[in-house]
Amino acid sequence: MRPLSAPIGRCIHPTILSLALAWMAWGPAPRPSPAQDGRATIRAEVALVNLVFTATDRKGQVVEGLGPEDFELFEDGKTQKIEYFSDPGKGSDIPLTIALLVDTSGSVRQRLEYEKEAAARFFREILRPDRDLALVIQFDSEVNLVQDFTQDPEALYRALDSLRAGNNTALYDAVYLAAEEKLKAEAGRKVVVVITDGADTSSIVKKETAIEAAQKNDILIYGIGVQSDRFRTDFGVLQKFARETGGEFFSPKASVEEIRDAFRSIQRDIRGHYSLGYTPSNRLRDGAFRKVELRSKRPGVRVRTRSGYYAPRPSPSR
Repeated sequence: MRPLSAPIGRCIHPTILSLALAWMAWGPAPRPSPAQDGRATIRAEVALVNLVFTATDRKGQVVEGLGPEDFELFEDGKTQKIEYFSDPGKGSDIPLTIALLVDTSGSVRQRLEYEKEAAARFFREILRPDRDLALVIQFDSEVNLVQDFTQDPEALYRALDSLRAGNNTALYDAVYLAAEEKLKAEAGRKVVVVITDGADTSSIVKKETAIEAAQKNDILIYGIGVQSDRFRTDFGVLQKFARETGGEFFSPKASVEEIRDAFRSIQRDIRGHYSLGYTPSNRLRDGAFRKVELRSKRPGVRVRTRSGYYAPRPSPSR
């Protein structure tokens, strides 16, 4: 797998001081302290875990006006204390970074123009000037960065217009490279939107590796699985990506209006993001996966967030 074919320059969002604590990442790991027998030990360290989540009613509409008292939080089955909380109104200042991953394999040739038009409208309506960033990645047999991070909608439109259909589908590689090479160093909310018509056919990395990269980098994945009358479709993995990271999956048919509706739903979902922060009771830096569960105390309210996170690993001893 080759790296994305563009400079990997980072464009970091400005820090918003009023929300800094709620968006703190794991701090630098301290050096392990030698035990009495000379072996290194894993040290415990206080660090804040951030969760971005969506609360919806039975009809799938975003529920606003909720507070920390409306939720119960668990990590590996143990109750955790919510320390910081931001509702969609207060969270509107949090920067948003979007990576749009467009499948340009040969089977999408007839629908690619629809997808490009709907994606352009999505960028036009979701991005806020001087605050949010977006990029465009295409994937078929290879993964290519068509437009790096920008706040310029015209640059994004030109990138979309340049897309042309290719051959196979390297979905896992595209998700992995977007997470590890482009979104890893970004601040604020990080979202990957994937539009594809089927399963992976040519990736080097495994789907588990791609999901882990998204989880480690606090990325929500939204999937648009465009159905086809001519080619076999299999959206199981795309659904899993969304479920494990706290995003959502949509499956429109091949009409332009249905694809637009899917992008509109993603837009509403993003604008309804809540966030919270907590200090886990398990403070070991052991690199283990910690399962997270967030429950609503209000009847009929469904909560969607990532399934868990990876604890940091200890720094090697010097």
